[in-house]
Parts: sequence; C-alpha cells; structure tokens
Amino acid sequence: MQSDWYTHGYQKAQNARVKNETENETGGGTTMTTVHSRQEALLMAHLLRRAGFGATPYEMERALGMGYEAVIDELLNPDHPDVIPDDLIRRYHVDQSDLRNGGGAHWVYRLVMTDTPLREKMCLFWHRVFATGTTKLIQNRVVTNQIDMFREHGMGSFDDLLIELSRDPAMIMWLDNQDNHGSNINENYGREILELFSMGVGNYSEEDIKETSRAFTGWRVVNPDYMSIRMRNNTARPYGYMSWQFEYDEKDHDTGEKEILGQKGNWNGEDAVRIICEQEATAKFVARHLYHYFVADELPVPQWPHEEPRDPEAIDILCKSYFDNGHNIGAVLRTLFESDFFKDAGSRYARIKSPSEMVIGTMRLAGPIELPSEETYMADAACANMGQALMRPPSVEGWQGGTEWINTGAYVERVNFAGRILNNPDKQGVRDIIGRIKALSDGMQISSNELVDNCLEVLGPLEVLDTTRLGLKDYASKFGNLTWSDATSSDDFDRAAVAIIQLVVSSQEYQTV
Repeated sequence: MQSDWYTHGYQKAQNARVKNETENETGGGTTMTTVHSRQEALLMAHLLRRAGFGATPYEMERALGMGYEAVIDELLNPDHPDVIPDDLIRRYHVDQSDLRNGGGAHWVYRLVMTDTPLREKMCLFWHRVFATGTTKLIQNRVVTNQIDMFREHGMGSFDDLLIELSRDPAMIMWLDNQDNHGSNINENYGREILELFSMGVGNYSEEDIKETSRAFTGWRVVNPDYMSIRMRNNTARPYGYMSWQFEYDEKDHDTGEKEILGQKGNWNGEDAVRIICEQEATAKFVARHLYHYFVADELPVPQWPHEEPRDPEAIDILCKSYFDNGHNIGAVLRTLFESDFFKDAGSRYARIKSPSEMVIGTMRLAGPIELPSEETYMADAACANMGQALMRPPSVEGWQGGTEWINTGAYVERVNFAGRILNNPDKQGVRDIIGRIKALSDGMQISSNELVDNCLEVLGPLEVLDTTRLGLKDYASKFGNLTWSDATSSDDFDRAAVAIIQLVVSSQEYQTV
C-alpha cells in the first residue's frame, strides 16, 4: 500500500474538487483567498517552500486552516516516523532495498512521500554541511545510516549531534579517524570538525587541531584494519551493503592533558564537543549556515572568514537563540521562522533552489509515487546532472549552493525534468491541480488569461514578474477560450492546462525559493 497520509490527502482533495466543480456549474465556485487573506497565503507559501519542498494544493489548504504558528509547531515536532513500504520496495526494486545503486533513489522515495518535510529538509541540510560520500566509502548502507542519524538528532542539541557525528562509522572512515591513534595522531577529523563542521576558518589554531585530534584518539570502528581492507576490496563487487559499528578503544586513547580552545584537562571526544559548542564562533557558524539555507543565499563558505554576513543583525538574533536554548537547533529554527527577517517580503525568492529541492518539490506536486516506479531513479540521476548527487558530494566541503546551482546545462536539465514529471494529466497530483484551476473559474469555461492566473494561484500562490506573467499569457493565448463541457473539450483543456503548468515550473521564479 502507498503512504496513507498522502493517498488520504489526495482523496480529500479529489472529493473537494468534485464538489467545487458541481458548485461551479451553478455559479457557486470559491477561491482560497475568500477565507484567507492574500498576505496570509503568500506568507504560508513562503514558509512551506523553505521549511519543506513547497506545498501541494491540498497541503496549502490544510496549512491555512491551521494557521502559521500551528504549522511551525507541527513542522518542528514530528511525532511519528515516515511509513516506508519496505516490503514493496524489496519486491519491485531489490537494488534499492539492498542499496546497490548508491542510495540516492531510495532516499528520493522518502523525500517525496514524507509528511514530515522539515525533518527531511534538515537531513539534506546536515548532509550538505557534514558532507560524507559513498564515492570514497563504497558502502551505501553506512551513509544511509548517517542520514538516519540526522533524522533522529538533526533538530535537537547541536552538542548531541556533533557527538553522534563523531561516533558515526561513515564519518570515521570518511575522515580517517580509524587511523587516529594515541601514539600517532591523524589530524583529519580534528581539523574538519573545527573548520567545516562547527567554527570555521580563523577561529582556532593549528595547536587546537592537534589537541582536538588527541581527544578523539581511540574513536574507531570495530576491527578497523580488517574493515579498511574490506572497504577497498569491495570496489570489485556490485553491492555496497557493509555496515560498520562504532567502538571506543580506551587503550588507543591519549590520556594526557590537552588544551582545546583555551581550556585544559584530560579531555575525551565528548569534552572536545562541549568546548566547541560553547564558543561564540560556533553559534555564528551554525547561524550563518541556517540563514544561508532557509533565508537567503550567502557567499560560498570559504569566503565567510573574509566577508561579513549578508544580514549581521539576523545572525545575532539566531546566535542569541542558540545560547538561550542550550544549543538546540529546533529552537533556533523556531526563532528563524518567527522572525521579521524571515517573514519580510524581500526574503521571498531570495534563494536559488538546490537540485534536490527543485526535483522533490516538482515530484510532490505530481502526486504520490506508485510502486513499481522508475521515477526515483530518474530523480536521483536528475539531481546529479544538475550538480547535487545525493550521497555523493564533490568533497568534504559539500555543495556551496547559490549561483553555483545554475548554469546553462543545469537549467536545461531542470526544465526538462519538470516537463517530464508533470506531463500526464491523469497523475493524482496533476489531476488535482487541473481540478482546482477549474474550480477557480466562474462556470464551465475559462479564458486563456484566467488559465494562467489560476495556475499561478494553485501552484503557490506563486508571485512572478510582470514579464513572466505576460509571457505565459502570450503563450496561452493560442488556446483561446477553453471549456470542459464534454469529453473532447475536457481533453483539450487538460492539454492546455498541462502545457501552462509545465511552463510555470520552468520559470525563473519557480527555480527560486
């Protein structure tokens, strides 16, 4: 069976659509903004684009009924796990079940079908910050396990998250901490936890790197020598199924006194994390990443030591929340979503969608994935072709985002993917969109201009430039006045509506969030 919440939501939407179409025949149609103000709708659409992957029409309707604060509460406090039909995935796509194909397609299914979108959005966020790749590890299972860890700890205490990251077998092998011994340290993880994962360049010394590395000696996987050999040998096999386990080897730990960021003691890894998380630089680094991801595109991370934040006052507000709430990421997110700088109209469409945001958001509009399906493979490949190969980051620095997401080839891939996914009027999501476009009309017919306006309303509401709207209307004019009074005219209307939907999701506004 498919995910119950998704199917149920679309069934409710279908029932409402039929009711609205019946009312339209007698002139009783209604619009969303008769109940909710235009500004409420625009703000809610903004929240659901940032805290999720954009709203389907049904999700938007439901959210407006709940109200802004209640939606934030629900997003920040998921109270149930996603229902993933592992039995069906195993039956129809054994390669996904065994994670033979890189793991990306398996994750795509969850991203599309989840009803806890912020939790999954945070998994993508931490995957971008703590970039770990199957390209070196070969093992897809351990990176999937790391994503599971983000799912559990990604909106909790940053201290707990860094400790779990430091114990994560994928991270240990990715940054070579299995070679970090009390008698001979390896500085790789000690450097990156300071530089890329918490504080940023310029806020620590080379001595801090050495001392932090000493604190993490003995943090390794079970039987590391054998597992390292197996990892290398497994390149000749088609399966990436190996799953390592963390262990702390007390005999391999450096028990001497260490000085980390000015604090002296016989520190272990947990102490190093505590000291790191107490730093003002850590709060600023985390806050800037959250701002970059949820509010507006910042400069690439390597430029942060040399350039001030885009909005220093916003960063200060988020830093204060970080310390006031015991380094809790969920609390900082609440501060962000409730802030004036987030709600400000100038922050809307101020970020370029990442490939995963664009791909997943478009697939969610099209409707639930019906297994078996090739769309998860197509989506995984499309993300990679656009520059974001899930579970295969380009380096330990992850993806910088911003303008780096857009070039000629990537934009063409975006347009082509959206067109392929939304080309079938009989898909549940597309059928729902078409029904709602009809429901916004005064009767059983619609002009080409109304088709464009209604489409923008149903798909968002989506704010577009006058030039975009005029371009859409110029194209739609070839359809003339449309009706759906009989089977032939209804098919003609479906084709026209699908064409406009495809153009809207190809627009520059849809490519931003």
